Amino acid sequence: MRSKILYILLFAMGLSGAVNAQLNNYKYIIVPKKFEDFKYINQYQTSTLTKYFFEENGFEVVYDDALPVELANERCLGLTANLIDGSTMFTTKITITLKDCNNVEIFKSVKGVSKIKAYDESYREALQRAFVSFAGMNYEYEPMDKQDLKEGAAVTVSFKDDVKSVKETKEHVEEQKATMEEQVYKSVEPKPTNIVKAVGEEKMESVPTSTLYAQPIENGYQLVDSTPKIVLKLEETSMDNVFMTDFNGNNAVVFQKDGKWLLEYSENGKKVQKELNIKF
Repeated sequence: MRSKILYILLFAMGLSGAVNAQLNNYKYIIVPKKFEDFKYINQYQTSTLTKYFFEENGFEVVYDDALPVELANERCLGLTANLIDGSTMFTTKITITLKDCNNVEIFKSVKGVSKIKAYDESYREALQRAFVSFAGMNYEYEPMDKQDLKEGAAVTVSFKDDVKSVKETKEHVEEQKATMEEQVYKSVEPKPTNIVKAVGEEKMESVPTSTLYAQPIENGYQLVDSTPKIVLKLEETSMDNVFMTDFNGNNAVVFQKDGKWLLEYSENGKKVQKELNIKF
């Protein structure tokens, strides 16, 4: 049983191509402006953030009330995103699912968990943690036969527990547009943006090529060079050899693949992977 769970986790981190290839068959991700488990449109900025995080991972994303003509005529070109809200009184729990035009679940993310008290911040952090499931996929649309697309072939990936990442907060939104280059918000009651950077993180301008030494700290490790200087801090996740970190002010992932440690981050809308020489 344990080996099966680990195999599924490897799929989600892009260490196996099956799930990636499955998602590559779809051109669009459709994001509802109101998810089933929420009472209001874009409650806690869930629609805006979901669209934004998918775009950060290279997907072409549209809202459900603004479909391009191509997608409106052929709904099987897209997958519809949904957020499963399993939150309790003190903990926010979010899981992302993707369903095809036949309402078949194609993908299910890791559960993102947050214990921040403020709802807007808590849902943002939980979503951010759930999106670690898409790290390393390097999505690229590859058209397939229309008949095969309509028939589909479900690949459902499930996880348990949570992962950790940097937390941020953004303004409340009722109508919005999110792209890789900009986020434009129209709010009924505008509020100033308040972005909070995780305490203790240092900005690293370039990926170090020298050996980095891992020193245990609370909830993970800090990587130091021979100076010694702290160049990265790694936060543990529920997955073995997978860590969240901050690189140049952006969320990044450090994970092990084929015996090598890789740092993955987004640069100009594209996923970039760099090898790290880490000694534990």
